[in-house]
Amino acid sequence: MLSPRFLLLRSAASLTTRSLCTGGLPKDGRAPDMVDGNPLLHVSNVRNRLREIVGASTNWSDHKQAMAERVSLSSMLAKSQQELPVKTMKDSYLEVHLPLGSEPQLREKYLTFHNTVRFGRILEDLDSLAVLISYSHTYNPELKRSPLSIVTALVDKIDMRQHNIYPNCDIKFTGHVTWVGKTSIEAKMHMSQFQNGAYSSVLDATFVMVARDPENKRAAFVNPLKPDGPEEEKIFQEGEANKSRRVELSTASLLKVAPTNEEREIVHSLFLNTLDPKTVSFRSRVLPPNSEWMEDAKMKGLEICHPQERNIFNRIFGGFLMRKAYELGWANACSFGGRRPNLVAVDDILFQRPVDIGSLLLLSSQVCYTEGNYIQVRVHSEVFNPLTRQHNTTNVFHFTFSSDHEVPNIVPQTYGESMLYLDGKRHFNQTVQQ
Repeated sequence: MLSPRFLLLRSAASLTTRSLCTGGLPKDGRAPDMVDGNPLLHVSNVRNRLREIVGASTNWSDHKQAMAERVSLSSMLAKSQQELPVKTMKDSYLEVHLPLGSEPQLREKYLTFHNTVRFGRILEDLDSLAVLISYSHTYNPELKRSPLSIVTALVDKIDMRQHNIYPNCDIKFTGHVTWVGKTSIEAKMHMSQFQNGAYSSVLDATFVMVARDPENKRAAFVNPLKPDGPEEEKIFQEGEANKSRRVELSTASLLKVAPTNEEREIVHSLFLNTLDPKTVSFRSRVLPPNSEWMEDAKMKGLEICHPQERNIFNRIFGGFLMRKAYELGWANACSFGGRRPNLVAVDDILFQRPVDIGSLLLLSSQVCYTEGNYIQVRVHSEVFNPLTRQHNTTNVFHFTFSSDHEVPNIVPQTYGESMLYLDGKRHFNQTVQQ
């Protein structure tokens, strides 16, 4: 959870003036423009603000020209982190409002056919907010445009505090930078929704951003962060611990090292449980009761990446990729469990490479682990070049869902599927059993 000092800043004083749920709105149905003398940032203005900071255009042809002109900004980059002024957590604090209750025309974009809020849209907003928070930390008032290209490197974790997001109640996003390295930034965000006269917590999110040069070719330095007081020092140390944990998990990846002894026993037990007792042969496999082969728990999709979904750097918007991956993962979990699932957590979304406009994006969803009423889904995205016939991985997404009843056990058949099973179990343990 983020620091109450910043996440709840001004909230007590502003509850009486901010837009509330339907029925508690001002007569004109609009949220106030100011709270305590401070302007409120509307969620639809976040990406426009980012374009202003970078100098990008909303027009497709002008946008390409603006990106080409950014090359000249390289001379503004700091040669070392010591050249940059120290910032505090308060410098990057932002509060963004999504007025679903007071703007019915906006609600259509966020509405599902079940009359709930599309979580994929929330992922898009979180991604944009994380980028804007990072630019707020690195902001230099003397420059008209930022020379930095700040992009999402990793969604470390998103923890759901409640399953229901109401389509007719206003939402508030708050967040700030909590840790920085030399070229990387950790931004934490909190989402709450106004209902029954107060804001209630919906989710906490941790994103890791990286700063690059204007051409997005090499790393660039960011402002150092100085904690102010013991509370902020604790938050900063948590960021240090998160970095160490990520390094440790990367080192222990099943793509690099063999499973642990305990994990090898799990795989062997799964194998023994599928042997046909009638043949006593290693080649004869039978599906145990209340189980499903992993091979049969897949779902795939294809996206043609059009300019409409581009970010401020002329690549496909990371939030769009997350939305598409989430919706495919949700559909897969729904099909597997036979009921509408609830999202429990998102973790370890790795952005390995950008996706260019015009790409053919292949999405593959796999139920890789189940336990009780929980479904762990892994979504792999890759770009396919129809001319060279090459496939390049761009992202890997991990989603944890829950169902209102027990789901079938997922059973791997091959060694590769067994590694997916163990990896899914690791992610499940990190999100649910912590």
